[in-house]
Amino acid sequence: MRVLVAAETAPKEARVALVPAVVTRLVGQGWQVSVTAGAGRGALAADADYEQAGAEVVTDVDQALPAADIVVSVQPLPAEHAARMRPGAVSLSLLQPGSDVATVAAVAAAGASLLSFHLLPRISRAQAADALTSQAIVTGYRAVLVGAGLLPHFLGLSMTAAGTIRPARVLVLGAGVAGLQAMATARRLGALVSGYDVRPASADEVRSVGATFIDLGLPPIEGAGGYAREMDEERATLQRERLAEYIATHDLIITTAAVPGRRAPVLITPAMLAGVRRGTVVIDLAAESGGNVEGSAAGSIREIGPARVWGAEALASDMAPDASFLYAGNVAAMLGFISPGAAEADVASGPVPLDTSDEVIAGCAVVINGEVVNPVAQELLSASGPAGGRT
Repeated sequence: MRVLVAAETAPKEARVALVPAVVTRLVGQGWQVSVTAGAGRGALAADADYEQAGAEVVTDVDQALPAADIVVSVQPLPAEHAARMRPGAVSLSLLQPGSDVATVAAVAAAGASLLSFHLLPRISRAQAADALTSQAIVTGYRAVLVGAGLLPHFLGLSMTAAGTIRPARVLVLGAGVAGLQAMATARRLGALVSGYDVRPASADEVRSVGATFIDLGLPPIEGAGGYAREMDEERATLQRERLAEYIATHDLIITTAAVPGRRAPVLITPAMLAGVRRGTVVIDLAAESGGNVEGSAAGSIREIGPARVWGAEALASDMAPDASFLYAGNVAAMLGFISPGAAEADVASGPVPLDTSDEVIAGCAVVINGEVVNPVAQELLSASGPAGGRT
């Protein structure tokens, strides 16, 4: 099986799909690994490191793509690259079926297959392949460091002969993986931390990392797979009203709420920020998907009332070496599902054998051998009417 590590082309994306340490393991299992020249530069992995690990470094991507059985990347392949995949090959990435329509169409037209980590079932046997979790660990940690850098106060308690500086108060909205990691990191740095989430299981999770759970007295909301689901506008308004008093008493606020496949819910409005203390910092981890803070913008700091609001953009890339190492572990685990025990198989020009009876493969599948099987992608392709591919 020939695996090609594609170089990332998305702006500000510094991660790479496989790091040399994981390449060594895969080569030992019988995989043939090729790496696009310079693909690991942002993650501090040189081409020579990949060669030492047993990979082939390729410079002509136009030739490498049609020869690959499995193409791995962090962000989805650009449509023009996806179109060069051979029939029956597989692309694996963090593709969003509802956003990356051009790539889906290109893969389908090529007669290839497309798997997305965004669709991975949340089951125990798939945990090692859970790229959303591994990358959320990175972004949750990094969010606290960014917030601490912007905050004009100590984060933790500081006792000196000149006086005592009390610890900052940190509020994290959303107790998913990123939120819990942010809470735990802020606690380790000495802050007083509170957390809130709409899901019923979140109270114990928040307390488990040493934070105080905020109970707004509202009925819980939980969707499939342990994720939150969308709420109606009446409840959302009531939630914002009750959160406002907590927003006003904290120094650093980190928002992490997301609903899979949907625009991020608005948790904080300008009216709520009007009541905060000057110097308050807000980190919006959902800025790239619409924002939890009304008025935030990905990649920039905005003054909204007395608060400074920072919209996260490509945050995991700020820690590309570690984020890439974790992602590479997810890729390696996923290769085991794609071709269990058959790394040395020679598929020649035939299709990579995907076991669609496996719930992991079936769950991640967007396109199988040219047929679009994901309902969201099917609907969008039908609406846009792109040429090529089957639905």
